[in-house]
Amino acid sequence: MNRLSDRAFTILSVHLDKSTGNDPASQVQRDIVKKRLRKLLAQSGDRLNASELRSHIDDIFPDFSDRVLQKAAKANRPPGLLSKLKWVALFGVGSAGFLMFVNLPYPMIRRPVAKTAPILLLPSFMSMDYHYRQAIARVEQADQLVNRATSQADFELGAQKVREAQTHLDRLPVWFLGYEPTAYCSLMGCSWRFTLDEFKAARANIGRMEAQIFQEKNGRSQLDAAVADLNEAKQQYELAQTQGEKSAAIAAWQASLDSFQQIPTETLAGRTAQTQLVAAERDFQPVAGIAEGVQNNSTAIEAAKIFALQAAQESQNPPHPAQKWKDIASSWQMAIDRLNKVEFEDPGYLEAQAKLAEYRGNLDTAQRRASEEETSVAALTRAKERISNWQSLAANNPQSPQLVGDLQSIVNELDKVQAGTTAYAEAEQLRAFARNKLASFSTNSD
Repeated sequence: MNRLSDRAFTILSVHLDKSTGNDPASQVQRDIVKKRLRKLLAQSGDRLNASELRSHIDDIFPDFSDRVLQKAAKANRPPGLLSKLKWVALFGVGSAGFLMFVNLPYPMIRRPVAKTAPILLLPSFMSMDYHYRQAIARVEQADQLVNRATSQADFELGAQKVREAQTHLDRLPVWFLGYEPTAYCSLMGCSWRFTLDEFKAARANIGRMEAQIFQEKNGRSQLDAAVADLNEAKQQYELAQTQGEKSAAIAAWQASLDSFQQIPTETLAGRTAQTQLVAAERDFQPVAGIAEGVQNNSTAIEAAKIFALQAAQESQNPPHPAQKWKDIASSWQMAIDRLNKVEFEDPGYLEAQAKLAEYRGNLDTAQRRASEEETSVAALTRAKERISNWQSLAANNPQSPQLVGDLQSIVNELDKVQAGTTAYAEAEQLRAFARNKLASFSTNSD
């Protein structure tokens, strides 16, 4: 090991060039020191520290920079273990990067390497062999689980194998099909000897199973929803207190049975649904038979309630035109007609009679409001016609004695407009107009 390293010599030499002048004496001094330093470059022994370096310079340049000497001494130290490890690590990273580069799945890179140094491609050969073996195994496992499934767990495991097979197939570049590195295959026995058509068939098989699993998941979701609706309808029927609640529960029960029929029978969920449907319909038939008789008796009452609800909703926020009151009265009449069909011996007879009394009162109210509306609108129309005639007469003969009588007849017509009708607000305005005019005539006559 030399007593002075090249880097330390360079640091000292550069500072000597910068710190000395260009006069002959300075140049001679500088050359003397550099000559000493060059001898140290060739001498073997322990590396010099800062004080030893100063001893070779201090007699000529006593003011030489301590900072430069420390820097040169640091550069003059022999490389330690960490420095060696750093270079080893850099070499390892560089080698790994180089191997990754030459193993990239691009023919323009691999072909020259395969001709000159095929051993460098060993990682990718091993990777392709591994992924091929795994892809084939996963495809076979997935095919067995998906196409011969006996339970939902088989499909779930099959879906996992399909994903794994797809992952391994994605790691196989298409260019490698039919490509067999001679050196590697002679030693390891390559198993990836399938053609492009077989590769496409494997991908198509994976795609088909993915679609099949998707359909099965949808079928299973439909089956779970149908079973949940069926159980909810059963519980709803058991807790029902009124006939209306029981009828709603039975309708929901029937709808849940219909949803079993909508699950595709090609799926495992569909075949399971058909089996469960047989038992569900067996439980439903007795309930439906009992409810049918009661349902017929309560149909008329429920229908009447529907018309009554419609009439009540339409009656809100009056006033309404006469035609709307007539439509409301018609709805009440239809509700009454349905209730009249309930016979004395029917279970809902007392309820029907109570509703009849209520609905007949509402019918009378609607008919009365329609009549009031027609009368009020007719009176308002006549009053407006008389106002128009009065205005024409007043324009032609302001002093005519007939004007006062016409105003009084207008007021009399407007008094026929009843409160709560669509004409009442306008009638109030016109009545105020007519009375103001009468008041003005009375003032003038006085």
